Amino acid sequence: MNRKLLLIICLLTFTCAATYATTSADTAQTDRGYIVKVGDQAPDDFELVLTDGTKTSLKQLRGKVVILQFTASWCSVCREEMSHLQKDVWEAYKNKGLVLIGVDRDEPIKKVQKFHQDMKITYNLALDPQANIFGRFANKKSGVTRNVVINRDGRIVYLTRLYDPQEFASMVKVIDAFVNNKNASAN
Repeated sequence: MNRKLLLIICLLTFTCAATYATTSADTAQTDRGYIVKVGDQAPDDFELVLTDGTKTSLKQLRGKVVILQFTASWCSVCREEMSHLQKDVWEAYKNKGLVLIGVDRDEPIKKVQKFHQDMKITYNLALDPQANIFGRFANKKSGVTRNVVINRDGRIVYLTRLYDPQEFASMVKVIDAFVNNKNASAN
């Protein structure tokens, strides 16, 4: 009888552990490190300081479609994505009520200015000391190369993680719909 009980306890323990591990992995895959989700009002209790010293905020940008691209000079995937953001998003929609700001994670201004110049992008980069802005959208232990698309009312309508051409193309369709006031639906 004791062997049966021990076997049952072992099986239950294994089943519980496997279920927990699967649930944790599914959650991590779904949220991808974000602490916000599509449909949430975007946090707007911070100021964005651009590399030219100009200051803005999501509150000031209300009424425009805003994309915050969380980036860093050391991030190779960020660098890969930036040319696509420049061409397919910024150049295509900058005159249609869209604002794209790269939010550089925890790097000094001189490094961010050089990064901006090296990447040959014309959209603005903002500073994010101690990753405090990043931390309003994602767990600070998570990585960069993220895009947060925010509609004219300040709601998050799309979230990306890393650069995936299919996900990027889907994001561009969502941006196009919101910028052109089409019936847009997020992911």
